[in-house]
Amino acid sequence: MALAMVCALCGTFGYAAEKVATAPDKVLIAYYSWSPDGHTHYAAEQIQKATGGTLFEIKPKVPYPANYRACVDQARKECRAGFRPELSNPVKDMKQYEVIFVGSPNWCGTMAPPVRTFLTSYDFSGKTVIAFFTHGSGGMQNCERDVRKLLKKANLLPAKAFFGRSIRDANQEIADWVGSLLTVQSKTAKQ
Repeated sequence: MALAMVCALCGTFGYAAEKVATAPDKVLIAYYSWSPDGHTHYAAEQIQKATGGTLFEIKPKVPYPANYRACVDQARKECRAGFRPELSNPVKDMKQYEVIFVGSPNWCGTMAPPVRTFLTSYDFSGKTVIAFFTHGSGGMQNCERDVRKLLKKANLLPAKAFFGRSIRDANQEIADWVGSLLTVQSKTAKQ
């Protein structure tokens, strides 16, 4: 009971208790998706629609195998080893962004290795980071915990996991989640 009261007053487990106010040009939605029209890509597009932010696809220099089984085998090995593949495309000006959504499929209970590389390639100190994950049936597992381990100096807001097969029916759920964390002000509203 006491823990519940403290969490309610201070924000759950180190999260900010208040909504973050930002502008669309200060929001980056960075994501890795195994396939071009995959679940994580779709979720990222919905977040972009809700925020007006910039969509950025995290791409490994060497793509993962197109064959599902071969990809799973490679991902399993890389996730166990904590492998960080080289990325082919850096964010042009990370300093301009205040709020960064980071999306990944849940691979073997954690984020995909290209997302691990992305999170260790930039200084997220003082930035608001919001992770989101898609999964086949594993839920969040260690995904959020592993992001928190890498980003100790960021303001981390609660992550969300979306069931991949129903992602195309989750538009309102995604919009509601984003709205519970952010207030996105248009440029005209700030003037």
